[in-house]
Amino acid sequence: MTTILPELPAVTDAERGRILSAPRTAEAHREILGEVPAMNAVQLGGAASARQLPAEFTVAAWNVERCLFPEATAEHLAPIAPDIVLLSEVDHGMARTSQRHTTEAMAQALGMQYAFGVEFHELDLGGPTERAFCSDDFNALGWHGNAVLSSVPFEKVALFRLCDQGHWFAADEGASDPDQPRLGGRMAIAAVVPGAERPICVVSTHLESNADAAHRHVQFSQLMNKIDAFAPDMPVMIGGDLNTGNHLPPDFDHRRETLFELAEGQGYDWSFTAEGMTTRPSLITPHPDRVMKLDWLAGRDLTPLGKGVLSSLDGSGRPLSDHDAVWCRART
Repeated sequence: MTTILPELPAVTDAERGRILSAPRTAEAHREILGEVPAMNAVQLGGAASARQLPAEFTVAAWNVERCLFPEATAEHLAPIAPDIVLLSEVDHGMARTSQRHTTEAMAQALGMQYAFGVEFHELDLGGPTERAFCSDDFNALGWHGNAVLSSVPFEKVALFRLCDQGHWFAADEGASDPDQPRLGGRMAIAAVVPGAERPICVVSTHLESNADAAHRHVQFSQLMNKIDAFAPDMPVMIGGDLNTGNHLPPDFDHRRETLFELAEGQGYDWSFTAEGMTTRPSLITPHPDRVMKLDWLAGRDLTPLGKGVLSSLDGSGRPLSDHDAVWCRART
């Protein structure tokens, strides 16, 4: 059972001391992860503006790369007018985003309810490209995660952990990025919302970048199994940054991922995702030359009506993220 809270409790000084002094092993990581309350909870906030989704509804999935500009990011979605927004890489209480709750700010700007969950508790300020944006030399909370924004109220929500072994913490799991020491791991936020005919499950997820296709295959399999237990016999829309093609040299081709066929075997349809790459240079990306297709929407027991990729460049040409948003229109 996921704990539902109006506010996530901060990591205490004692908890932080234990995290910093713990051996960098998968066993230690699992133990600490289970003991930090905010890592096992979903925060709900904001307010819905409608009672149920229309018969035809729009879903957007966007990795907003920390969400440096929450209000501008929300405004940028206006041309597609999404009913549901599936976010990844949103900050809460991080110096690089002025200690703001970026999900809450976006939800307020869009007139939506939100469900936010922590992917990582960041133990430092972030990578070198991000430090110029830091307003302080500390993180007030250090939360970084996924969120679901909805124009209609949630009937129930859950956080699914897809990795508890400490891929970015434990040396025995290959943790190798000194600029991003972290507690946590890849996860998903699932929410059941009222549809025009019956409830629909929407899921925001983020799979592992620092791993190969076999690792992501296992994560997506876990995700689908958890969805089936959470929302049995229900239409489903999954969206997010699946990190497809990462660690697949020499060409880093997303078509070599096995999770696509895996999902199709369980009734999911990838035709909700438009053609085209989804990454671009941004203000803070450490990979400005990378051009990849990382972001996807997959539906089950839903009918696709339209789809597209929304550039993350705002009206002045400023990149709001190193990912473009993917969106689709669907009906049950």
